[in-house]
Amino acid sequence: MSSGKVYLIPTVLHEDGLETIPAYLLDAVKDCPVFFVEQEKTARRFLKKLWREMVIDDYQWFTIHKAEEEVRRPFIQLLQEGKNIGIISEAGCPGIADPGQILVEAAQQNNITVKPLVGPSSILLALMASGMNGQCFQFHGYLPIDSAERKRKIKELESDSHKRNCTQLFIETPYRNNALIKDVLDCCREETRFCIAVDITGASESIRTQTVKKWKAGTPDIHKRLGIFLLQA
Repeated sequence: MSSGKVYLIPTVLHEDGLETIPAYLLDAVKDCPVFFVEQEKTARRFLKKLWREMVIDDYQWFTIHKAEEEVRRPFIQLLQEGKNIGIISEAGCPGIADPGQILVEAAQQNNITVKPLVGPSSILLALMASGMNGQCFQFHGYLPIDSAERKRKIKELESDSHKRNCTQLFIETPYRNNALIKDVLDCCREETRFCIAVDITGASESIRTQTVKKWKAGTPDIHKRLGIFLLQA
């Protein structure tokens, strides 16, 4: 018996961004009897929007939020039984700043075919629209929660960006967005460029790059909005 395949299924970044999902994704969904998802409720809702005729209860569901290590064994076992598996995270592309990497690593270790599918990634979309260096860039995920530690990290990122002409990307929990912006504006040099990208692919999308000096003249309020931030010194 041949092994199953792993499909990495991207989902929307914003609830009104279904048009960003390519049509060929549906073929992959129909080829998977099993789904390993970050949150089952969200994944089910997304797939029903994508394929209204889908009978949700006909499929096997495994939740991977904070449980990837625990579900590795059934994941590999199902693949070895010849079943194709789809991995879906909460937003964007699984394994990229989202769960999925541990399962993909296990699949690679067992010589399982992994098929990444095209879909929206806030990291790439923000970088594309920022006007910053796309030849050299780093994504750092979340910065430290403590303000003093976060400011030290921001200064390190700015210094590294200046030395290597490298774009630095990072994210924050939506309710801490404004605090992060304040720390960036307090710490960085006035000529450093800072991009604030929010609600990417949504109706309220905004992606703006300005110098720190210009941002200080009009700081946005993006409290509780989905954002990603880019910095280039």
